[in-house]
Amino acid sequence: MAKLLYQGHGSYKITTNQNSVIYIDPFAGKGYDAPADLVLVSHEHSDHNHVELVKLKKDGRIYRSSDLLKGGKYQSVIYKDVKIEATPAFNKNHSKNECVGFLITVDHIKIYAAGDTSKTDYMTDRLAGEIIDYALLPIDGVYNMGPEGASLCAKIIGAKHSIPIHMKPGALFDEEKAKAFHADGEIVLRPNGEISL
Repeated sequence: MAKLLYQGHGSYKITTNQNSVIYIDPFAGKGYDAPADLVLVSHEHSDHNHVELVKLKKDGRIYRSSDLLKGGKYQSVIYKDVKIEATPAFNKNHSKNECVGFLITVDHIKIYAAGDTSKTDYMTDRLAGEIIDYALLPIDGVYNMGPEGASLCAKIIGAKHSIPIHMKPGALFDEEKAKAFHADGEIVLRPNGEISL
């Protein structure tokens, strides 16, 4: 069964049924021991791009935002048993030309990894019409939308489960911010918390 490990802040790891390992925005916490098939970097801020924490498998790949956003067009890739579609991710602190989110499909499970963002038209125009199993949304309210804005986005997207992440600058987790996030099917993961997908 596929699993998701929340490492803290905006960092997490997905392991598929076929044992493909995907790290998203490596920076925080523990749990970087498994060699990676894929490393996804949503943007080049220093709390998202510590790829040196991860050992790649011999055929492993790193996809940065610049690999998946070319000439204003969002790219898709299929690698082994994983499909990745880059998505818009931006706000006043994150340039639309330098940042992406990810729509990740593994084992027929669709995961929206929002990256650092606030509400985007893509959420209403595309994601609301998709069947999303898990949406991971930033809620810090400093560099991204806060819990209230993220709760609204969760409602728009309508994922079966919404997980708040990226809660407070410099912290792996923030209890007060987590309590202020509300969504149907909400799951709150603390650092090193793992769920089966």
